[in-house]
Amino acid sequence: MTHTGLVARVLIDSPLPQLDHLFDYGVPAELVGQVAAGVRVKVPFRSGARVVDAYVIEVFDPRAESASETDAAFRGALSPLDSVVSTAVVLTPAVWKLARRLADRAAGTASDIIRLAVPPRQVRVEKVWLAAQASAAASPAEVETTIPAPEPTSIALATPAFVGYPTGRLDTAIMEQHRVAVAAIPELVQLDDGSTIGRWAQTLAELAVATVGTGHSAILCVPDFRDQDQVQAALGQLAPMLPLSRVDARQPNPDRYRAFLACLEPAPRIILGNRSAVYAPAHRLGLIAVWDDGDPLYTEPLSPYVNTRDAALVRQQDSSCALVLLGHSRSVETQRLVELNYLTEVNPAADRHPRIIPTDFQSEPDQQARAARIPSAAWQAAREALAHGPVLVQVASPGYAPMLACQGCKKAARCTHCQGPLGLKSASAVPSCRWCGALAAGWTCAHCESTKLRVVTLGTGRTAEELGRAFPGARVIVADGEHTIQTLSAQPALVIATRGAEPVPTGGYHAILILDGERMLARESLRVGEDCLRWWANAAALAAPGAPVLLAGVGGALARALNAWRPDIFAASELADRRQLRFPPAVRVASVTGTPADVDAALTDLGAVAGLDILGPVDTEASLVRAVVRFGYARGDEVAHALKAAVVRNAAKRRKPKSGSFQPAPTLKVRFDDPELL
Repeated sequence: MTHTGLVARVLIDSPLPQLDHLFDYGVPAELVGQVAAGVRVKVPFRSGARVVDAYVIEVFDPRAESASETDAAFRGALSPLDSVVSTAVVLTPAVWKLARRLADRAAGTASDIIRLAVPPRQVRVEKVWLAAQASAAASPAEVETTIPAPEPTSIALATPAFVGYPTGRLDTAIMEQHRVAVAAIPELVQLDDGSTIGRWAQTLAELAVATVGTGHSAILCVPDFRDQDQVQAALGQLAPMLPLSRVDARQPNPDRYRAFLACLEPAPRIILGNRSAVYAPAHRLGLIAVWDDGDPLYTEPLSPYVNTRDAALVRQQDSSCALVLLGHSRSVETQRLVELNYLTEVNPAADRHPRIIPTDFQSEPDQQARAARIPSAAWQAAREALAHGPVLVQVASPGYAPMLACQGCKKAARCTHCQGPLGLKSASAVPSCRWCGALAAGWTCAHCESTKLRVVTLGTGRTAEELGRAFPGARVIVADGEHTIQTLSAQPALVIATRGAEPVPTGGYHAILILDGERMLARESLRVGEDCLRWWANAAALAAPGAPVLLAGVGGALARALNAWRPDIFAASELADRRQLRFPPAVRVASVTGTPADVDAALTDLGAVAGLDILGPVDTEASLVRAVVRFGYARGDEVAHALKAAVVRNAAKRRKPKSGSFQPAPTLKVRFDDPELL
């Protein structure tokens, strides 16, 4: 190969933390013109003619006068690039900068972030796209790269833009690129095709259309496919001619890659997707909008575990675009940013909310009636509403009877093979383990030797069975993880749904019963209160105007916040409590898990950082220990740098073993801002 003097600085596509930096390679003469920042390449690495995948981050000439001291420092011979995988520029500078910042913030690797941002390559799809781009470039006709603002006559909705909000508030947020926390309007909207969506979906669509009208792109992040369908339906009516890319892990790989390539084109478009959509490339990004940012689906389960809300905040800083956090409830993280004046509150012009009736606030003379799973007031409301339309009953768990207990000692029934919880799949089924599936036909309690079981919790199946007997002749519909139902007609029906799986009915539910509140609140989690408020508020927003929403068995601050429709007050109270206890998000936290020696070495590295609060280490499992580090936001970079160094040092222990020797794999794991850590 003939060397040209050009240098390509690349990032090797590897999860190994010790490789999380840039490497320099020479650009052979035969690859000049193909190598550019953002393309996929293959490079030789170490010995044995090994070739690995990489992304080109920059190309420079160290001999040029404009070259920096770092660029011109190395004077030796560089290994040449092996080949160019594709000339498609799939890693844009903005996405690379975002990946680097997020990885450094979470002590992770940039390759792990890029793996979320850039889908796997689909050769046929890419060749068609490259040919289309080449044809467009060769065409003498000028290609319009900006889309004018849609005329009012081209919008199918009869209502004005941002209906229900003070005039100019959301328009100003888009035009002046503000950061706002918007309270969603809890009502339903019927589209021209007869389908029904939440008002929040229309608000997101209006934000996106307004952004594209200024010549910028908009990224809309929603938790799951149900929400995506609602927003897409709103966009289809509001501005069907605007370019839309839906990026979703549920898509087939060719469709997902085709949508990703469309986002690379130099024209404004709307990008709609789940948590990974925040990393999508976007031409002149003007808006990032996140619906229901407290949803746990936004928490990335893969290293470095970056939450979509955090990624959106960092990307907004880099691109100076508008940021909108929209929701019926408010997460404590959003409340903190509001109190710091980092986010501006935008509330609806009128105080309209569902008619929430906590049954604990009602006087019930009968003690047994007060303790019933469905209070008498809820029974009466459901009976009256069922004559006019659908009624929603929200329950905590799917299945028939997900938890059983011993009839004698009342302790939870456990599998004799794996100690998992026992449950029933149907009324006639044999009890079985929910973990391993083993049948428990001859079960005997390990505590009192009783052989009888009792039902502790009722799932959607058992609830549907009981309500079907209580309302003979009524149509009963089950909606949960196993029975996906997204829409519902206006015909009378009893809908038994788990939280988050409620179908959207035409015209809204004529009554909503929220059951098992005490069970939902019994979950051991720092976020259980705000999670329950979010589940209940999202369900209540599906009610028809004036329809009762009965919250059974829950009182106190949560019931008052839902009754007054003031989730911000509850979030402010939660944040105040967490500040006193030094719990997140008042502070940041990081967990360090590994062998006692590795964790001790990592904590020693943190000794130079002031203002830390270290809890533990404590034993976990498999002879590992875990320590929790609490620190202020101002110390985040120092803590991440020190822990990343510890992770690299630990990973570097793994070398190719000599003959007859054994080298254990690295065990040190670091995770920042784990929502379930405390």
